[in-house]
Amino acid sequence: MENKQKPDFLFESINYKVLLIGIAVIAVGFILMSGGGSDDPNVFSEDIFNFRRIRLAPTVVLIGFGVVIYSIFKKSN
Repeated sequence: MENKQKPDFLFESINYKVLLIGIAVIAVGFILMSGGGSDDPNVFSEDIFNFRRIRLAPTVVLIGFGVVIYSIFKKSN
């Protein structure tokens, strides 16, 4: 008599899907933060202070962290 045990996972599959979505949103936020540098170090670039890098990207990252926390706390059926 073989005793086949089903592997016990910590989360359900929906939790993992939501977790991956949250990680993707965080990655998009960090991509939005990148760039804006100047090729010449003696020239100051105002692009680092635009809306995308100061407001949008950190908000997207925080939303991503919220989605990840939600996926951890989501109850299983």
